[in-house]
Amino acid sequence: MRRTPHLPRHRLPLTTACLTVTAAVLGVSSCAWGGDDGKGSRLPSAPRGLTVQAGSATSVHVMWNSTTDGSDVTGYEIYRGTAKVKDVPADQHMVDITGLKPAATYTFSVRARDGDGNVSPDSKKLRVTTPAATAADRKAPSRPATLRGEAQGGHAATLAWGTSKDNRSVASYEIYQGTTKIHSVGGGTTDTLITGLRPGTTYTFTVKARDAADNFSAASPAVRVRTAAGKGSGRATAPADFEARTHKSGDGAYYIDLTWKPPHTGGAVTEYQIHLDGKSATSLVFGGTAPQGKAKHSFYIGREPGETHRVKLRAKLPDGTWGRYSPERTVTTARSGPK
Repeated sequence: MRRTPHLPRHRLPLTTACLTVTAAVLGVSSCAWGGDDGKGSRLPSAPRGLTVQAGSATSVHVMWNSTTDGSDVTGYEIYRGTAKVKDVPADQHMVDITGLKPAATYTFSVRARDGDGNVSPDSKKLRVTTPAATAADRKAPSRPATLRGEAQGGHAATLAWGTSKDNRSVASYEIYQGTTKIHSVGGGTTDTLITGLRPGTTYTFTVKARDAADNFSAASPAVRVRTAAGKGSGRATAPADFEARTHKSGDGAYYIDLTWKPPHTGGAVTEYQIHLDGKSATSLVFGGTAPQGKAKHSFYIGREPGETHRVKLRAKLPDGTWGRYSPERTVTTARSGPK
């Protein structure tokens, strides 16, 4: 069992610390299965990078990363609560779940299954609420008038498009690579980060708007994006406007105060990794509602004045991979009295 300690206020030896900080109520657990019973005894690892987005009043789009732990995964099982609602083959990493109730809240998770019938632990569980139904709505949203794309290194691209209009409201935007739907974001979001791309490859993307009655707009103008030949994550995956300062509390302890803007990923960023003085120091996990605009965090650094520290951070992206680090900042705890 991995514990999730709270960050102590005093005398934390950060040079040896590797903590998980809980910014709100959050349970974190993992299990390991022992034994060495031969081939096929190891369970596949739990799928990572789960995202769940309501597509309409009666459907939800579920997407996850492929399991790449070396196990012979032959398929994935999608669960609504404790009930399995879908089986898909190993080469499929997204699915639309239909036949849901309007204005209802559901919890989804995914398991991987191997050729011997072993099933992985659950992925993280995500809740989603479908929008309310709209009576006799046959009018589709307007077409997204613009679509812009930019490669972010060799494995990612950012997309941004113009807002669509609807006689009721836009429930979601569906992103297509060629003729294949690859992602979905909420109707209030007009940009996203697409990851898992191949370096040195040209991709063609379009976007459609969808309303709660399952009416689709015409596709936006297509945009072509060519990824870089290298393997860089890309600057858009890094937290923006990152700043670091120090302050001294009333009891004489020093803290480092961080502020930043989360990267635009098309979903909430709930986890960050803080890098201090050349080493990974702390994982910061936001429970509840993750910050969408300006984010901030403060942590104890020690009680000695005049100490200099280097700090940076990076975000865990919705697909389960780590984004690029922010620029590194240097801070010094204030000196007590003249030199």
